[in-house]
Amino acid sequence: MSIILEACNLKAYYMTRAYGVERTVKAVDNISLQIKEGEVFGIAGESGCGKTTLLKVLLGAHQPPLTVVDGSVKYRFNGEEIDLLSLPERRRRDLRWKKVSYIPQGSMHVLNPVRRIRNSFDDFIRAHRQVSRAEALDMARSYLRELGLSEQVLSAYPHQLSGGMRQRVTIALATILWPKLIFADEPTTALDVVVQRGVIQLLKDIRQREGSTLVLITHDMGVHANLADRIAVLYAGKVVEEGETSAILKNPRHPYTQHLINSLPRLDDRAERESIPGRPPALDNPPGGCRFHPRCPLAIDRCRTIDPEAISVQPGHRVACHLVKEEVSSATAA
Repeated sequence: MSIILEACNLKAYYMTRAYGVERTVKAVDNISLQIKEGEVFGIAGESGCGKTTLLKVLLGAHQPPLTVVDGSVKYRFNGEEIDLLSLPERRRRDLRWKKVSYIPQGSMHVLNPVRRIRNSFDDFIRAHRQVSRAEALDMARSYLRELGLSEQVLSAYPHQLSGGMRQRVTIALATILWPKLIFADEPTTALDVVVQRGVIQLLKDIRQREGSTLVLITHDMGVHANLADRIAVLYAGKVVEEGETSAILKNPRHPYTQHLINSLPRLDDRAERESIPGRPPALDNPPGGCRFHPRCPLAIDRCRTIDPEAISVQPGHRVACHLVKEEVSSATAA
């Protein structure tokens, strides 16, 4: 399977200066990823771990004070390699929606509250395709029918739709031009469980129909379990574990990933779930060594001083943890 997106040694910092005080927040710090064509790639982690910042950089939608200080982001479409970060802003805008799309968090912030849904579709389609207003409306009707949504929503205002329907409409709006690469930022946030299921199924249908690649950003490990083929777990701006979803859910190796998965509710277990102790560090002054060590019950002296390198524990499964490295070394020596 070919690589459609590759990020290499990516560093993106929020750099501000106010009242003579300079502040640098290392929101994305030396991240490398390879995303395969046609897969659903999940990015997981707590709020504040850098998920949305990473998405902005991968999408090429970052603006000051967010600055890419090192690394590269490359797309590969039909054999053509595109160095995203070196493109002029106009070229980046041309890529968006035609080949790359974005499903933002919070559907009410996307849809214009004083215009009917059909006007949003008309504006969007005609900004990227040379079609008439009638043709754009026909495209919208046809696409909504294909997705199993009522075309009557085109006559509605956003406030007349439920939260789940607004989110479905937002997804349809972002994918109507058949993009090859779709970024979804917390697409099920603030929706109840039943509505979440409908939104997840819609994303599955679009991906299977179009063969698109989906990059899914959410803190909800249950959503990743339903959708993602592979997951990268972020903590404090770094990838601490990456691998196939089934492998990580069955055998999480990093202590942070173990805490995330153990926090999931289970139907057959009524015991109180334990949260991760402490809180994520401030990224303008992150702790030395492994950034998770102040919260990790298994931390050793090396964790406090040396930043662990990611090692392969099995094909396609990487972990950045000193304890795991010791286990692998011991197993190899034996």
